[in-house]
Amino acid sequence: MARKQHIAIFTTASLPWMTGTAVNPLFRAAYLAKNHEREVTLVIPWLSLKDQTLVYPNKITFCSLEEHEAYVYWWLKEKADILSEFRIAFYPGKFSKDKRSILPVGDITEMIPDEVAEIAILEEPEHLTWYHHGRRWKTKFQRVIGVVHTNYLEYVKREKNGQIQAFLLKYVNSWVIQIYCHKVVRLSAATQDLPRSIICNVHGVNPKFLEVGITRHQLRQGAQTAFSKGVYFIGKMIWSKGYTELLQLLSEHQNEFSDLQVDLHGNGEDFDEIQDSFSKLTLDVRIYSGRDHVDPLFHEYKVFVNPSTTDVVCTTTAEALAMGKIVICANHPSNEFFKQFPNCHMYNTSHEFVKLTLEALAEEPVPLTDDLRHALSWEAATERFVEAAELNEVFQEKALPSAKPFMLMSTDEWMKRLEEASAYLHNTVSGIEAARCAFGAIPQTLLPDEQLWKELGLGFPEQKQCFRR
Repeated sequence: MARKQHIAIFTTASLPWMTGTAVNPLFRAAYLAKNHEREVTLVIPWLSLKDQTLVYPNKITFCSLEEHEAYVYWWLKEKADILSEFRIAFYPGKFSKDKRSILPVGDITEMIPDEVAEIAILEEPEHLTWYHHGRRWKTKFQRVIGVVHTNYLEYVKREKNGQIQAFLLKYVNSWVIQIYCHKVVRLSAATQDLPRSIICNVHGVNPKFLEVGITRHQLRQGAQTAFSKGVYFIGKMIWSKGYTELLQLLSEHQNEFSDLQVDLHGNGEDFDEIQDSFSKLTLDVRIYSGRDHVDPLFHEYKVFVNPSTTDVVCTTTAEALAMGKIVICANHPSNEFFKQFPNCHMYNTSHEFVKLTLEALAEEPVPLTDDLRHALSWEAATERFVEAAELNEVFQEKALPSAKPFMLMSTDEWMKRLEEASAYLHNTVSGIEAARCAFGAIPQTLLPDEQLWKELGLGFPEQKQCFRR
């Protein structure tokens, strides 16, 4: 029998937080493990109860790892009809209110035993390595693949002193990825150029969305009304997720949209501000709390508008196309993958946005072909990922020869020596509490605190051991 690959997928979020870095790595794990050729472990953050209440919606919390693990498997079966074919492991994490994200605590490479540390997939590699202190990823694993989800530079530019922060962050991202990743997959050209990177959309949609699209098409074939509602947008309710752009577009063209009703769905920290701002328009804009995009509430909408330019590849745009809707989005690198879909209409100016939106309301969506439906699926996304990440290739890094005069070193040897020195520098700096905090780390996260050790079932701290499930 052929030996199975061991793959560990580390990600920066977990269900029930319905964010892209929770959902997409979960599907990647499920589909990579589907043909039983690979042993896959999904490594997700564990948060203490205090942080859970800040992050997870609908007051969902977990008292134990087993409870959280069971929820993830349940969601995958309930929401996507997929049975688990992979293992789940947890690493200690803490929620940063400033960054609105979860950051690793301690050396999370320890969550995978050395004997199965073959391939690591880092979902958001820069995020996972900014403050990494411990074993070098490339030393622990034979192959390290980064998948860049987030356009951090665009988010940072919108903050105070954003241009300066973005300039510094650009070089920090390149530095840590050069040190820790053998190869990087960028979902679109909306992300910064990075060492050893390739552009490829390796995400798909929950198969339930494709089922909705087929059902809507069957209704139309039976001469029934498939889409009885007009325009909507769904997204986390923070200004940077497209609401700033949408407010500007609607406010500039209130006369043209005087008969238009727009429904906005989402939850988030800026909900009240967004609701207040849109209520000042003369248009009929209705704001609702968020819910799963596959909910029957969304099935009858015909037109999905998404003016966001901070996404890398927008999951909700892919889901809307899968459901057979017309999508109006910006002509932006993040939307390049969607240009192949006849129902995706892109605008360059606000006047084009008006024209395309009004035309979309008066026309019918084009039925998806089998090839386009497949392109949106996780089966196709997994095929693209295996090829882009070169998972079927065999890699063996040559060990550097010991003590060799620097004048006799080859260029490759020079580069590897320089990279190792750079990794040593990063490891040194990341181990200094003052330096960590100066660069934005959560204080006292060099090692898990006693509560996290206890919840993860690890000895504190002298008897610590690898945790795996």
